Amino acid sequence: MPLYKTLKVNQTTKVLIWKIEESIETLNKGITLTDKCQNRVDGMKSELHKRGFMSIRHLLAEVGYVDADLYYDEFGKPHLKDGNFISITHSFIFTGIILSTTKHVGIDIEKQRDKILRISHKFTTPEDYYHIPNEYELVRKLTIVWGAKEALYKIYEQEGLSFLQHIYVDDFSFEDTETTATITYKNKKSTYQIHFLEFEGFMCTYALDEVIN
Repeated sequence: MPLYKTLKVNQTTKVLIWKIEESIETLNKGITLTDKCQNRVDGMKSELHKRGFMSIRHLLAEVGYVDADLYYDEFGKPHLKDGNFISITHSFIFTGIILSTTKHVGIDIEKQRDKILRISHKFTTPEDYYHIPNEYELVRKLTIVWGAKEALYKIYEQEGLSFLQHIYVDDFSFEDTETTATITYKNKKSTYQIHFLEFEGFMCTYALDEVIN
C-alpha cells in the first residue's frame, strides 16, 4: 500500500499523500463507491485519472472515511458529512488530501515543469522573481507560488477571485518551508498560513484558514 507520506500539521490537521503505483484492479479492492462515483469513474477515459480517483478513496480509508462520507457542492468543492474540513489534489502519480477538524484547508500537488515559466504572468508578477539566479530555482519557486494560490482558491472559492489580482504570496526561502499569503477581495483582507514540501520532482503546497484579519 503506497501511502507515501503522512504529515501531522498540528493537533487538528493532517496531510496524507499517495504514490500511485498499483493497477486499477488492485485499487478497486476493498473500496465501495456510491453509484454516482462509480458512474464517474466508469466515464473517465484516462487510466491514470481512474487510479488517482481510487487512490484518494484509499487515503480516505486511512483516516476512517468511506466514499459515501464525501460529497461535492455545486462548485465542485469536496465536503465531509461529519462537518470536518477536507481538500483534495491529484497530479500525475501523486494524490493528496488535507483534513482538519477546526479549519478550512486547501492543498495542491504540482509537478515541477518548465511550462510554469510560460504561464507565470497569468498568476503572478514575473518581475518579482528576476533576482533568482537560475531557471531550476525559478521553476521551484513559481511552482510553490502557483500551488499556494491553488490551495487558497480551494479555501476561498468565490466567483471572480483572481490569482493575479487578488492573491499575493509573501516571498520565502526554500529552507523555511512556509510563508504567508494574503487575499484582498471585495474590501476584505485575509492572511493565511502556507506550507510546502518537495519530493521526487513534485511540490506539495497546503494552506490553513486565515490567521490575521
